[in-house]
Amino acid sequence: VQLQASGGGLVQPGGSLRLSCAASGSTFDDYAIAWFRQAPGKEREGISCISGVDGSSLYSDSVKGRFTISSDWAKTTVYLQMNSLQPEDTGVYYCAADFNPSGWCGLGSDFASWGQGTQVTVSS
Repeated sequence: VQLQASGGGLVQPGGSLRLSCAASGSTFDDYAIAWFRQAPGKEREGISCISGVDGSSLYSDSVKGRFTISSDWAKTTVYLQMNSLQPEDTGVYYCAADFNPSGWCGLGSDFASWGQGTQVTVSS
């Protein structure tokens, strides 16, 4: 599956953005789809994952309660709704996919397919 991330931009603290991760070549039915981010000078961090098998999701502590991951009914696009954004949320956001019909979902970096990244900047 090929992935295309979009939706990044510049937003003020407290604002919102919605990122999209569009799939081509396959639907997400048997995949785990995750969002990662990398801030300047920091390691890449897994922040959210959704299972295409059963829709279960999980979040890192750093975004729990502020970000929501979802998919469209056709399972071709995964969204990351980001609310109450703060400067520490600044970074390049990537989506990633891994074929896993068991329904597994995780925040480690061992995903097979990666999108190109979209920049999110939170600044006043």
